[in-house]
Amino acid sequence: MPETSLAVEHLFTITAATETAGLLKGGPHGTRVVVGVTGGTFEGQRLKGRVKGPGGDWATLRPDGCGRLNVRLLLETDDGALILMQYTGVFAQGASYIRSAPLFETGDERYAWLNDVLSVGLGSVGDGEVTYDVYQVL
Repeated sequence: MPETSLAVEHLFTITAATETAGLLKGGPHGTRVVVGVTGGTFEGQRLKGRVKGPGGDWATLRPDGCGRLNVRLLLETDDGALILMQYTGVFAQGASYIRSAPLFETGDERYAWLNDVLSVGLGSVGDGEVTYDVYQVL
């Protein structure tokens, strides 16, 4: 297999406040955990602002303790632009390992460059919050 390196640039760090909204045990794909996002902030060199509701994660927890993310968030920049951030990803038991692949959508011309960004997020869970360092793949 050929060696490779992935060129990335830090896009922003986001911290979102969370609350468990529901737990659906015993489903055909595992346990569904619905986590509401109640606020938060994001900041990077090219954009910063706040996490604006509604938003949330409809995660699936497998019997082995690992799971999949399904997240949609609305970001509002400090200068008033709205950006949809949505991502899927994976996490390990106890959320000791969280990896995501965020995509963005906006109609604001100042941030239209985000519509073509592929990114990766490296996350961690704290008490009532989740934090990601989000990197643009170059």
